[in-house]
Amino acid sequence: MKKLGVIGTGQMGAGIVQVFAQAGYDTVAVDLMPAMLEKGLKGIEKRLMGRVEKGKLAASEKDAILGRIKWSSKLDDLADCDLIEEAIPENLELKKKTFAELDKICKPETIFGSNTSGLSVTDMAVATKRGGKVMGIHFHNPAPVMQLCELVKTVMTDEATIEEVKAWGKSLGKTVVVAPDVGGFIVTRLFTPFLLGAIRMLEEGIATRDDIDISMKQAVNHPMGPLEVVDFIGLDTELSIAKSLYEETKEAKYAPPVLLEKMVVAGWLGRKVGKGFYDYK
Repeated sequence: MKKLGVIGTGQMGAGIVQVFAQAGYDTVAVDLMPAMLEKGLKGIEKRLMGRVEKGKLAASEKDAILGRIKWSSKLDDLADCDLIEEAIPENLELKKKTFAELDKICKPETIFGSNTSGLSVTDMAVATKRGGKVMGIHFHNPAPVMQLCELVKTVMTDEATIEEVKAWGKSLGKTVVVAPDVGGFIVTRLFTPFLLGAIRMLEEGIATRDDIDISMKQAVNHPMGPLEVVDFIGLDTELSIAKSLYEETKEAKYAPPVLLEKMVVAGWLGRKVGKGFYDYK
């Protein structure tokens, strides 16, 4: 692994770009929207400058990290990457289309990873002619801070690919676990019912927003309350995850609460738009 690519420079994608560049890899960051590229770059610069100001990073290293990143709006610029991580919105058809396009552009040995938190990686793999080199590579938000890298293997993934990506994941300074391609994998499958339960509790009037979040932070030492977490993830993303898990399992614990659906319709998607369960404006 020498050159890496990332597709999508939103909140997750830009964080992943930073992780790759900090680990010493030349990284190509691609987004079809110039505004997202600009926002992603500014976010990385801000986070790195914060570390410099705290004495955790030398200014020269900050410049070196930024120098390893190439920003582009063309998929063709990913052609010679050794591994490409997809971090676009949680839409299976969009992801399949993206991988099919990449399959035509990239060299045969390039590994494709998806940052999906719950969609079928197998479905993405069959959209390519390299099923053995496609797997889930799930980072957690915020990617530069969260330690876990959750690898998702399909029935098609080559063992050599799994071992190569495990070793590479550790080179990023991450703790690597391997999960099968079932809905939600490990983390999302366990955590989603907890988040949806908090929304239902609010919906049913059992407790207020603040009391729910304060209780979880002070009773079980969570750094963020569940409703804060949903705002951070994005309500639309959480809804997509819930729908996908419910469709696969038909278990009531994954059924999307009506409140979540209505807030998404209203455009209250969380931090990224300035309003969700909390008002950030």
